[in-house]
Amino acid sequence: MGWYRHWFGTPYYKLLYGHRDDAEAAAWVEAIMQRWKLPAGARLLDLACGRGRHARWFTSRGLRVTGADISPESIAEARTLVPGAEFVVHDMRDPSPEARFDAVCCLFTSLGYFDSLTDDQRVFDAVSSMIVPGGCFVVDFMNTEVVLRDLVPSEFVEGSGVRFRIDRFVEKDPAHTGQVVLVKRITADDNGCRHQFEERVQALAPEQLERMAVKAGLVIEDRTDGPETAPFDPERSSRFVLWTRKPEA
Repeated sequence: MGWYRHWFGTPYYKLLYGHRDDAEAAAWVEAIMQRWKLPAGARLLDLACGRGRHARWFTSRGLRVTGADISPESIAEARTLVPGAEFVVHDMRDPSPEARFDAVCCLFTSLGYFDSLTDDQRVFDAVSSMIVPGGCFVVDFMNTEVVLRDLVPSEFVEGSGVRFRIDRFVEKDPAHTGQVVLVKRITADDNGCRHQFEERVQALAPEQLERMAVKAGLVIEDRTDGPETAPFDPERSSRFVLWTRKPEA
């Protein structure tokens, strides 16, 4: 069973990543709305929506929002936070044949979790099948080259009485494909009780994500650094954001 099926639903995940605040989510939503000119009533899929940070702002802009996430705990919290949106427990690799969206977003490095790159391709294929012709898909991923170059091997973070130790290192793909896997080993010390978790993310390069998008039938429109309009710089950007569109029929 993938590490992500358990980790995302724990209170420790929320504690560790609680700094991802509403202001950041609002900036993402504003950037997407400005770029795509989505009208009120447009159908948007927030893929790997987590606890609904972005869905909340999209809904406030008048969009018909569906949030999908593999964590039942995250979906339960999202339903409470954003009662005006629809939320479903869903594996992003699987398409929903009855669903059709004008736009899809996948934010905060939610790809690369799987053992095989074939599964990441399945995500692109599923999204392409659910977007209407002319619809858009944006993927927000880390800038792998910079992350590997500036990797912090170990650090401590504290929050709400819990002390986290985070160890980071790289591994070669156990399938011997030559793909590098970024591993983050997390130890949470909660009043003397220790809990251990692990994140494993394929170090996908921008060109790999681009190939997957093109293979799924999408057209690449732009590459930026985060939600800003600044162009992606392989040596300096902190994020790699891929903006794509499905061709008109």
